[in-house]
Amino acid sequence: MSRTATYNTTVAWKGKHWGHIVMGNGPEMDFSAPPDAQGHPGVLTPEDAFVASANTCIMMMFIWAAERFKLDLISYDCRAEGTKLIELDRTEIFTHLRFYPVIHIAAGGEEEKVVEGRARRALQSAQKYSLVANSVKSEIIIEAQIKVS
Repeated sequence: MSRTATYNTTVAWKGKHWGHIVMGNGPEMDFSAPPDAQGHPGVLTPEDAFVASANTCIMMMFIWAAERFKLDLISYDCRAEGTKLIELDRTEIFTHLRFYPVIHIAAGGEEEKVVEGRARRALQSAQKYSLVANSVKSEIIIEAQIKVS
C-alpha cells in the first residue's frame, strides 16, 4: 500500500535580493539569487540547492545500496553540476545534472572486478531509488570512478 510523507521549508524575504530559509529538519540559513541574477556571492542560491538536493540524495541512496550489496565503503566524494538552458524568452530549465562520484571500496579478499561490478550495481540502485532524481525533469548522468583495494 502506498503512503505519503511531507517535508517543509519556510522562507522569508529579508530585503533586496536576500532571503532566509528554515528547513523542516532544523537547519536555517540566508540565501540569495545567484550573482548573475542580481544576487550575492558566497551564499546558498536556489540553483545550488537544486543541484545539492540531487547530489545529497543520490549519495544517501548509494550508502543505503552499498550496505545491501555488502560493500565495505571507504570513501565517497561527488562533484555535481547542473547545466541550465536559458531560452530566448528568458525562461530557464536545468537540462542535465551530472554527477562525478569517486568511490573507494575495500576488496575484502574478493576479486576487484567482482567488487567493482557490485559497486556499479549499487550506484544504479542509488539512482533508481533517489527521490530527488526521480522527481526532476533533468537528465541524470553519473560518471563514476570506482577504486577497489
